[in-house]
This record gives sequence, C-alpha cells and structure tokens, in this order.
Amino acid sequence: MPTFAIGDRDFLLNGEPFRILSGAIHYFRVHPDLWADRIHKARLMGLNTIETYVPWNEHSPTPGAFRTDGGLDLGRFLDLVAAEGLHAIVRPGPYICAEWDNGGLPAWLFTDPTIGVRSSEPGYLAAVDRFMEQLLPIVVERQVTRGGPVVLFQIENEYGAYGSDKAYLQHLVDSAKRAGVDVPLFTCDQPFGTMIEDGSLPGLHKTGTFGSRADERLAFLRERQPDGPLMCAEFWNGWFDNWGTHHHTTDAAASAAELDALLTAGASVNIYMFHGGTNFGFTNGANDKGIYEPTITSYDYDAPLTEDGHPTGKYFAFRDVIARHFPVPAEVPAPRPRATESVVTVSSAATLLDVVSAGPAEKMQGTIPPSEATGQYRGFFVYERELANGGVLTFGQVRDRAQFFLDGLPLGTLSRELGERSIVIPRDGLLQILMEDQGRVNYGPRIGEAKGLIGPALLDGAEVLDWNLRPVDLSSLQMFRAAANQLSGSGGVAGPSMSFAMFEADGPGDRYLCLDGWTKGNAFINGFNLGRYWSRGPQRTLYVPGPLIREGTNELAILELQSSSSRDLRFVHGPDLGPDEK
Repeated sequence: MPTFAIGDRDFLLNGEPFRILSGAIHYFRVHPDLWADRIHKARLMGLNTIETYVPWNEHSPTPGAFRTDGGLDLGRFLDLVAAEGLHAIVRPGPYICAEWDNGGLPAWLFTDPTIGVRSSEPGYLAAVDRFMEQLLPIVVERQVTRGGPVVLFQIENEYGAYGSDKAYLQHLVDSAKRAGVDVPLFTCDQPFGTMIEDGSLPGLHKTGTFGSRADERLAFLRERQPDGPLMCAEFWNGWFDNWGTHHHTTDAAASAAELDALLTAGASVNIYMFHGGTNFGFTNGANDKGIYEPTITSYDYDAPLTEDGHPTGKYFAFRDVIARHFPVPAEVPAPRPRATESVVTVSSAATLLDVVSAGPAEKMQGTIPPSEATGQYRGFFVYERELANGGVLTFGQVRDRAQFFLDGLPLGTLSRELGERSIVIPRDGLLQILMEDQGRVNYGPRIGEAKGLIGPALLDGAEVLDWNLRPVDLSSLQMFRAAANQLSGSGGVAGPSMSFAMFEADGPGDRYLCLDGWTKGNAFINGFNLGRYWSRGPQRTLYVPGPLIREGTNELAILELQSSSSRDLRFVHGPDLGPDEK
C-alpha cells in the first residue's frame, strides 16, 4: 500500500524522501474542459503536485444543496491530476480566503444571526459537518494510501490571522479523521507574531505563507517547529487586482531568486498561484480595511501561467530554477496564438427594470431587509417602494452600489466605496433601487456581513417601512431575450439594460472581449456569465474560454448598468489587464 508521511526532516513517499514541488490551480476558476491542459503545463514546468482550495459556497449555493457538476467536479479534477502522474494537495477550508466571495463561506449560513464565524459555536460546526460529510468521501477515496493522488489535507486556512479557537481546530481534525483522512494534516500561517502557534495544534504539520525573504521566514518556521520538513504552502509570486488600481506584477527574476532560495534550503513549496484563472460571474471577493475594495474579474495574479493558460517569462524563470535542483521535462508549452479579431454590434435590448418588475415581488414587512431575504445570495436586487413625498433618503449602509430611479427616471448612485448613504428624492412616486453586490469581503472581521440596503431607511428622519424586494435572476437570460426590442438610431445603449448580439465562429477557441466605450456591468457568452467589467479598470478585456464558443452562431449579451458610447464590442487578439505599476 502506498504511504505518505512526515519524517524527521522530509516528507516520505513510500518511505523515501520526497520534496513537494506544487502549484496552485483552482478548478472552480478554470473551465473544466481546460483542466487537463493547465495540469499538463504544470508538469512541464517541473512541478510534481497540484494544490487546490475547495469553495464551500460554490458547492453549496443554497441550504441543503451540494453540487459537483461541471466545473465543480472535484473528483474529476483530482483524477486528471493523477492521470498526469502528479500528486495533489486539498485545502477544503471551510474558510479559504482566496480573494473569493465571502472567503468561500456560504452567505446563507449567516442569515441566522446566532451562527458563529470560524469558531466552535455549535450552529456553525453543525453546518461545517454537513458540508464535510458530503465533500470528504470525494477526497478520501483519492488519497495516495488508496492509490490516488492526494498526499496532504489542510485544516482551516491561515487561521492564526483570525483567531485561536483550539476546540474549533480540533473539531475539524476529528471530523477529517472520522471520515477516513489518513494522509498528513497540515496548517498554514504567516510567519509573524503568534500566528503559527494560534493557527495550529500539536500533531498538525505547520507550514508558512510568504513571498519574500525566504531564508528568514523558514528560520522563523523552524524555531516554532524543530522537526519535520520545511514548507512554504503559499509562495506568493504575484498578486491580485482591485477595481480602480493598477495591474499588479512582480519581477520574474526576483521571484525566481526567492524560489531558488527555498529549494536550496531543502524546503518544499506550493506556488500560489501557478495558474490563477478567472472570477467568473459574481464570485470575486473584496477587501475592507476601512475602504471597500472589490476584486476584479481576472485572477491572472501575474502567475507563471496566465489567466488564459499560456507561459510567461516567470514560467520559464521558475522552470530554470527547478531544473537546477530536479529533472524537468524537455517539452515546453507553446506561446499564445493570436486570437480571432472582429467587431460585434448589439442589435436589441431589454430594459432591466421593466423585465424584473414583470416578475413577482416579495413584500417585506417592517424595516428594510438585506438582499439575502430573497433567498438569492449574489448579483443584483431591486428594492421598490411608493413614496407619498420627497425628501432626503438615508440608509444605515449601502452594500455595495445602489442606483436610484423615480418613476423610471434616474436620480443618482450611492457607493459603498465612497461612503455614500444619502440621496435627495425630489417628489412623490415609485422609487426603485437597483442594488449590486460587488463581492463579499473575503478576509478579516467583515466576513459574513449582510448585503443590500442596511436599515434603517429614513426619509427626512422618518423610517420608511414595508419594501418590495426582487432578486434579478440571471441564471437564464430567457426573460430578457423575450422582452428585447430592436434598437433604432445609431447611438449607444442606455442602461440598466440587457443587450444582445449574434456572431459566427468556426468552432471553439479562446477570445478576448474588449468593452471600451461601455461603462459597467456583466458580459455573457451563450448564457455563461463571464464576469464583471468596469471602465475604471485596470482590466480592459474579459477572457472568453474557448470551450464556450461553438461552431456557427453564438450569442453575446451585455448587462450595462450605466450607458455605452457605442453599440460595438470588439474581440481582440489577446488580453489587456491594464497598466502595470511603474
């Protein structure tokens, strides 16, 4: 029977010293038809292991649900890792951070105000147990001890930066072992202060997360764990981007030098990220350390393999470093081919508020509710209320962006980023508020917070009660197609609206959608939500995975919240993630 164990100084695979050379690929950020390609390219760089998080909220989008279809088929992903001859590290959280919506924790969980967050509170633990009972059999049967690829299993994630509830950590350990996890369990924390001690337990292998000063960080880790193999479980070789900033990059040579220092020191490593992928749909997270900063759609991360799966200078710099220490395959990935370029013009559009208002509304008695009250936990929502008079309308908080309309006419926008909470309502009429959840905070004390309009809603100081609340269902665009009318004239498109265009293709192939001239919203290819675009940047294009394109006629749909200066969109030859920091 194969074995994997923690030795005095090394990981031991079947009793022999083994160095983990791992790269992070999040299966949930990559089209499933492209998993095998990305895994293969990891092996060609010299890696022997693939690491992935598991997003609880994606597998369980509503209470009681557990999905493993399509892009959530973790078992198939791990089987493809094994087919490439590689090992796997699984990090199931339950909290993952990962710049992912709510750090992977389900928003529905926190509609109960008594539920704890990342603690031994009983209601939280019961929910975690239900998730793990469904997830762990997928992992257990694919452990190396059963002929599969999985060699390590993580308990929580950088928990020392959040808390030190040892009963909580022990509960997670006990649950994993009861389910049959017999590969080594580990924790990872930043090598600062007491994080490593706070985030782990005796008997769990401790690893570090860092991107620089490798020798110093490894020495810090060794002081706190005198025995066992050294490992950087997240070697940060790049960074993520927020809307309104530059595109983050790191120097390839400097990152390669840090990787060389890790390997020279005899440490194992997991490169975070090897291949970042994309925050499709409404899956991006956000940070809030006094200012709310949502993460962009691209999760390119300036990783060795780009968002669309092609090698960079960093890929080859890392490959050269690995080749100095270990054998590397002779084959190398091909560079990015030039993609098809064309102009697509939208020809019809449906007004978003008209379509949404045609559906049922739920009357919410009392104080204005958060958007979760609809049972939908991401995306867009419409609040609606007849007002008998105008005045200054003020909310407790706006989470995250609210567009106001009175009898269909726009009044203005309130933004969480700017700390705005008040707007003038000029007269009586039907007030409609289009709310956008721009991404739930994925790190720190604001995990689990409610979204939407946070009460009280006060009109000239008097509370406005009893609102209608409607979710905007974008899981299918059929209602918008049915309501779309042909556009006349030659100007741009007014929002909020859903516009449609058709284009022809010879068959599958990556494309890059440029939205210059459009302002803010989401784009869809054949009904698939590619993610958010925003003229403030930094990214100027959205990645269209090749498998989404079909031979013959394809549909492009644009949810535009503001307006566009043109009806044209362009497919361009390659990605544009915005200007780098100079």
